[in-house]
Amino acid sequence: MKKNQFKHNPTQKNAFTLAEILITLAIIGIVAAITLSSLLVNVNEKAWEAQKKALHARLSQAIGQMNTLGSYGTFETDDDGTATTDTASESFILDALSKVYKINNICGPNKLSSCGIPSTITTLNAASKINFPTKMSELNEKLLEGRHTPGEDGDVADTKASAFETVNGESIAVFYNPLCSSDTTADHHVQNKMCVNFIYDLNGKEGPNQVGKDVGFITAFYNKNPVVAAPVPYNTDYTSSVPQNSEAKGTIDAPTACKTIREDLKLPNKDELASLFINAPLINLSESSSIYWSSSVISLGTSGLAWRLGFSSGRYYRYARSTESLVRCINK
Repeated sequence: MKKNQFKHNPTQKNAFTLAEILITLAIIGIVAAITLSSLLVNVNEKAWEAQKKALHARLSQAIGQMNTLGSYGTFETDDDGTATTDTASESFILDALSKVYKINNICGPNKLSSCGIPSTITTLNAASKINFPTKMSELNEKLLEGRHTPGEDGDVADTKASAFETVNGESIAVFYNPLCSSDTTADHHVQNKMCVNFIYDLNGKEGPNQVGKDVGFITAFYNKNPVVAAPVPYNTDYTSSVPQNSEAKGTIDAPTACKTIREDLKLPNKDELASLFINAPLINLSESSSIYWSSSVISLGTSGLAWRLGFSSGRYYRYARSTESLVRCINK
């Protein structure tokens, strides 16, 4: 009998089929796409973080060179409070800020888009999409409520926003209050202590136009000897109310609460907390009637006091540090 000449060789390796190769390439492509997308997000966030810090430093230096932050431009209203003349924010940029800060382009009220300001932005943690505010009352309607205690200097004008573009490509809207106070004490309300609030978009109309990513805010307080705050808030409040400081063992206090969320978070000081209040609609706190702790301590000891801020009114409160309140942490 004739034997088969073709015997199976157990050491011989079979080649991949075309289908197997295509499936393998498809899997590699999917994994690469997921990995690349994640890497790009991380790279963008690192770049935005560095750009935010640089912008804060430049604006802080510029604001510090000004003798005064108040009284630029003209803001006049008729008997029912409707603005008849409003050159305040545009004059602040042109006559004050541009003297100490490099600016490429200035856009007056109703022309914000010409400076790259997007028409809508996404709030913190992608919770909702809102129209970009165009005047003080749209920024936060509570800015025009409970503005000051009678007898205090300062008030809040419902001025329209203007904008400018920086030489680094940032688009920045300016909400300017020419009536701001020089009172640096934390008594009473935040509103009239705010001189100018900047909402920036690091890359103009280019996406994602989201607070916490390419969109953020910086606030300058006090007419003379200003303080500039640029808090970058964490997405949500701490899980429960806690004391600002606790002598009891095993009890988490407000500063520790931030560290338990993430090591690079901290409790905001009173001015950083005030900036969060002013920009509350951008970080989903506009409906909040809660009171939040700051890290600003008035006195130490078992009966020590620290500053809290009510987000329903914008009012500061001196409270015992053992009292429990909510915490919203910010980046260091």
